[in-house]
Amino acid sequence: MKPYRYLLIALLAALPSPPAAAQLPRLLPVPVELKAADGAFRIAPGTAIVAASDDSGARNAAERLAALVKDSRGFAPAIVASGKGLAIRFRRGPTGDAESYRLEVTGAGATITAGDDAGLLYGAVTLWQAMTQEAGQGAVTVPGFTVSDTPRFHWRGLMLDSARHFQSPDYVRHLIDWMAVNKLNTLHWHLVDDQGWRIEIPKYPKLTEVSAWREPATAPSAPRLPKVGGFYTQAEIREIVAYAAKRSVTIVPEIEMPGHALAAIRAYPWLGTGTPIPSGTESDWGVFPWLYNIDDRTFGFLEEVLGEVMALFPSRYVHVGGDEAVKDQWKASPAIQARMKALGIKDEAALQSWFVHRIEKFVSGKGRRLIGWDEILEGGMPEGATITSWRGIDGAIAAAKAGHDAVLSPSPTLYIDNRQGFGPSEPPGRGNLIDLKTVYDFDPAPDAIPAEQQHHILGLQANLWTEHVRTEARAAWATFPRASAVAEIGWSREGARSFPDFVTRVIPQMARMRALGLRSAFSAWEVRPKLDYKPGEDGVTVTLANQAGLEMRYTTDGSLVIATSPLYAAPFRLKLPSELKASTFLDGKPAPGAIARRVDARAVRRRSDEELKTCSNKVVLALEDDYPATGKRAVFLTDIFDPCWIYEGAPVGGVKQIAIEVGQIPFNFQIGADIDHIKFRPPATPAGEFEVYAGTCKGPRIAVLPLAPAVGNPGLTRLVAPIEPRSGNEDLCISYTAKGVEPMWAIESVELIP
Repeated sequence: MKPYRYLLIALLAALPSPPAAAQLPRLLPVPVELKAADGAFRIAPGTAIVAASDDSGARNAAERLAALVKDSRGFAPAIVASGKGLAIRFRRGPTGDAESYRLEVTGAGATITAGDDAGLLYGAVTLWQAMTQEAGQGAVTVPGFTVSDTPRFHWRGLMLDSARHFQSPDYVRHLIDWMAVNKLNTLHWHLVDDQGWRIEIPKYPKLTEVSAWREPATAPSAPRLPKVGGFYTQAEIREIVAYAAKRSVTIVPEIEMPGHALAAIRAYPWLGTGTPIPSGTESDWGVFPWLYNIDDRTFGFLEEVLGEVMALFPSRYVHVGGDEAVKDQWKASPAIQARMKALGIKDEAALQSWFVHRIEKFVSGKGRRLIGWDEILEGGMPEGATITSWRGIDGAIAAAKAGHDAVLSPSPTLYIDNRQGFGPSEPPGRGNLIDLKTVYDFDPAPDAIPAEQQHHILGLQANLWTEHVRTEARAAWATFPRASAVAEIGWSREGARSFPDFVTRVIPQMARMRALGLRSAFSAWEVRPKLDYKPGEDGVTVTLANQAGLEMRYTTDGSLVIATSPLYAAPFRLKLPSELKASTFLDGKPAPGAIARRVDARAVRRRSDEELKTCSNKVVLALEDDYPATGKRAVFLTDIFDPCWIYEGAPVGGVKQIAIEVGQIPFNFQIGADIDHIKFRPPATPAGEFEVYAGTCKGPRIAVLPLAPAVGNPGLTRLVAPIEPRSGNEDLCISYTAKGVEPMWAIESVELIP
């Protein structure tokens, strides 16, 4: 029998067995230490959560866990003060730095240990993630594992701009929930800017009566749009601050000064330099020249406002902006020049430094710390001030070397109003491509900062500016999943993470967050097809790609794409017409963002503006049409400094006509003297015309499409004109003639007609 026993052992050893790591949950952010443990814990409606009744932090973490389980699995475990048997237990104990925790899941239950309230909450979040590895309702069995975890940085944040477009208190609460389950802990709330004042200050009621509202800009032919805006009452702010505190999120308020002050000056003109404000200016975007004056009365106003703000927000930091302060009005003001001379201030840059020093003295006198954008470095920075480095990382490097703390928030990498992709799914935004991998690859501890000064880097944040983010749904799309990348690079150690592994964890994270009301972007895993068509052929070559590097499967007969559909490996030929469907897959399951596209003779000769290139890359924006007032609007991808498009490799052979769908949008941009650099060819007709050039923008002109039919139409207009005979494929350059920038014309699509 002995030989058979050895044979059996050998056979058993040869059988494939899953490694211990296969049981481990996919957690986000990736923890410092994650190990498999014996046993498994079944969590069901009857499972109790044990948290001492005299420990408010533990009770809060228990309540948050119960609420998350309720949202995700449909039952809320009961919270008890003590108990025996299988349970989820919260305990106090030393675990390391602030926000650290230890989680143990075994056959005997789950125990979360931490030394502070934030650690208990983050342990609860980790357990919730382990319970939602697969979607479903009811009880769940969690294989045993242990986590020991602590964050790399203690400032892991997002900035929400509520000044350009107002978000409801309900949305802000949702955002805080989404932040908490990613272990993001700082919400920088941009409450004031040129376009709007969003915080109630009872002593100065016109701030919200007047400056919380504006009429959106419209092109000359478009009807006026209803007023937009809103503001947060002090009661709403107190509720939101308390709500955030229960989720270990600190809200840092921002009140801009001395620039970005138009909203305040609109309400109380005595705050400015006396320069008139043209009607409708508040509906423009860009950098405005209106600054606060430096009268004692104005400083009294600012101190009273900041006093109200500090009473509402217990944050250690108060943000005062300090960026993009165009000083032309200071230079032109005799009163300010006289005051500068009396104070012995040599120039306007030094005056801004003096301004910030005075405000910092007030803020620090209230026991708080001033933080501002990196421009406050110029002219000398107050000793206790901190900067938010947005013009790259140079500000943070300079601040750290000078002994100041800094938060990294460089543009464009961490400016999440930049688009994540190009295609019909993408909402308006800045035209730079800042995809998920670009954010994930950002280094929050650059080598340019000496090791002995790295401690001055408090952390990082991503900024959502909302000039072109009109709706809350678009704000959510722009924020996630890129905010999850910020969370991971802010929490996890550099050597413990990689982008391919992150993708396998962030897709399930977005899925579980749907139960919390999030509808996130799927740009990173959406299939992007490219069609290569040559005139005269009966088919097209199709190339598929996606940003995340996931496997792709497709069908060409209109059938649903499933796990056994053909796997994309290389470009393939597709006969016309066909119904192309494609999806990315993770673990044999389709990821969000599947595409369905009819590929026929018309489709291969048509390009949307998303598929065109801009002729230059000066200031590229995806701008929403101003018409209609309600319902779906066109989105135009254009360079506002050079409205010109390239249709690469256009199949012009055999084409007799060209059709361009165009729309007009207002040129509502404050760009100062730069407007003189926007040049157009002179129009041949009063309304102007679109022109098409072959090869390059200096090539032969092969088509002219007069704009007269579009002038009175606030929506899209289809212009059609003959095109000179061409052969094969070649680039087309498309631009328009005009006498000036108003209105600005843009392309929605181009079609070549045989």
